[in-house]
Amino acid sequence: MLLWLTDYLSQYVGGFGVFQYLTLRTMVSVVTALAVSLLIGPRMIKWLAQAQIGQTIREDGPSSHLSKAGTPTMGGALILVVILCTTLLWGDLSNKYIWLVIAVALAFGGIGWLDDYLKISKKNSAGLPARWKYLLQSIFGLAVAIALYQQADLPQETALYVPFFKSIAIPLGVGFILLSYLMIVGMSNAVNLTDGLDGLAILPTTMVGAALGLIAYVAGNTEFSSYLQIPYIPGAGELSVFCGALIGAGLGFLWFNTYPAQIFMGDIGALSLGAVLGLLAIIVRHEIVLLIMGGVFVLETASVIIQVASFRLTGKRVFRMAPLHHHFELKGWPEPRVIVRFWIITLVLVVIGLSTLKLR
Repeated sequence: MLLWLTDYLSQYVGGFGVFQYLTLRTMVSVVTALAVSLLIGPRMIKWLAQAQIGQTIREDGPSSHLSKAGTPTMGGALILVVILCTTLLWGDLSNKYIWLVIAVALAFGGIGWLDDYLKISKKNSAGLPARWKYLLQSIFGLAVAIALYQQADLPQETALYVPFFKSIAIPLGVGFILLSYLMIVGMSNAVNLTDGLDGLAILPTTMVGAALGLIAYVAGNTEFSSYLQIPYIPGAGELSVFCGALIGAGLGFLWFNTYPAQIFMGDIGALSLGAVLGLLAIIVRHEIVLLIMGGVFVLETASVIIQVASFRLTGKRVFRMAPLHHHFELKGWPEPRVIVRFWIITLVLVVIGLSTLKLR
């Protein structure tokens, strides 16, 4: 919206023309989202507390978590509202990718809201049955995957690129739909599984989102993409504005979500942010790089799969508890130590992922 306004005003005051620069709008979106989050965050926490919208703690979880019962939850709504409003303010609303990521954020946020609502209303941590949650995720995930496939105009928009190699691009054909579906639904659930400790999921999400924003900017620029030998995706650069909003909103939420948390993200935030990360990686054709940068999410998911498979096949558990962060808690690691160490691991993995842009 403001992009159109500043474009109109630049006819009369030349200084407004600077807002046409994508880099400036990205930086402004970070500041806008952060400021709005810090401004309305305390009010939202107060309202959630008064409405008794509190976290329900799983009975089989670590005993140290019992004291967190009743902490305001569904804070992911704050993240989503800030991201969407900031993107609508500073993004190019004629860009198809902007509307696609907004649609995915709202769709998966809606699933998360339903899950959180059932947990709160029934005072039970189970929430929405897994089969219904997965069905809804699958419907939206497939719809987006098919839309991307149908809208693809260039061969590179549906090819799988292997990092660290210059010319390995595997044409996927209709297999692109399956890959996209798995990335969107898989990352949605992966971030949700990781969201079990104060601030554990939001900072890695923010770091990975920032890296994807940089990749989007490069992929949408003909000169930079050619120099770095990565696929050029017309229009992808505008996603850096969305990622800027994600960075600001994520850091703003972390201000209140850091240990000990004043508010929890809930499924409304975790499911939507995970799906958005998956979609961003698909658009810029860096799915494998996302799996590297989001290694913490991958490990958390793998730990659950391994634990369930081992128990069903052998009757024994590999980990003391899954997801993985609970395993380290039960080994005696204080919660802040688990959180910060997972943050450090994510930072290292993000640097490795970004290095693939040059090391080819």
